[in-house]
Amino acid sequence: MTRLSHTFGCGSLLLAGTLDTAPGTTGLLIVSGGNEIRAGAFGGQADMAARIAAAGFPVFRFDRRGVGDSEGENRGFRHSAKDLSAAIEAFRAMVPQLSRVVAFGNCDAASALMLAKGAGVDALVLSNPWTIEQGEGGPDHSGAHSTPPPAAIRSRYLEKLTNPREIMRLIGGGVDLRKLGRGVIHALKPPPPPSSLAQDMAAGLAEFGGKVAILLATADRTAQVFEAAWDRNDPRIRRCEGAGHAYVEPEHRTWLEAQLLEMLRT
Repeated sequence: MTRLSHTFGCGSLLLAGTLDTAPGTTGLLIVSGGNEIRAGAFGGQADMAARIAAAGFPVFRFDRRGVGDSEGENRGFRHSAKDLSAAIEAFRAMVPQLSRVVAFGNCDAASALMLAKGAGVDALVLSNPWTIEQGEGGPDHSGAHSTPPPAAIRSRYLEKLTNPREIMRLIGGGVDLRKLGRGVIHALKPPPPPSSLAQDMAAGLAEFGGKVAILLATADRTAQVFEAAWDRNDPRIRRCEGAGHAYVEPEHRTWLEAQLLEMLRT
């Protein structure tokens, strides 16, 4: 495996990308979310790219306009369709043996791929898609959201009620009853209507004809908000129990890479 830095055009601007070479005819395009550079948080995407390439699949990562080493203005994920198309074209040009491209995006990178109807790739791996409207907070890769959706709170309380230690805490006065009461009130609320962003994402994904996997980290609030706005019985959903937004624990990172390799090998 060789790691190559590269620049490519997006209109009149130059974007920066990194290619991890491999002999395979199926490649992975990693799309960064938020304002994250192509190396990922703590170099996580760079490490992932090296491991996927070592398994035989070329991997391309890039900085969209106005992020990292790329020129231009950062206009956010809703306006990144041109960046995606330019990156896919550059990837195919750099790796002429490519016959198939799988795109992976976490958080608003997944949302961008959905809004772009897949942007011309052959398969999608969409992780913890961002469905929160502007003004409700922005994706910051912590999965932060002020209050989990009611369904997530109900699930958490049911889990606690099956835990003898939690029941003893409640009986022994170790639980803040006012906080518990606020949580119960929120848990009993009906689910919020799907945001217009979620509806636009669903419409875009409906026009994509390739294979799709939707990955949800169950401890991530971004994923919980997405699931509240989506059909939770969608057969494309795969859940990583206990994982956080960035799959930082070794077992969660291994799970994520296994999902990617499965899609690349299919």
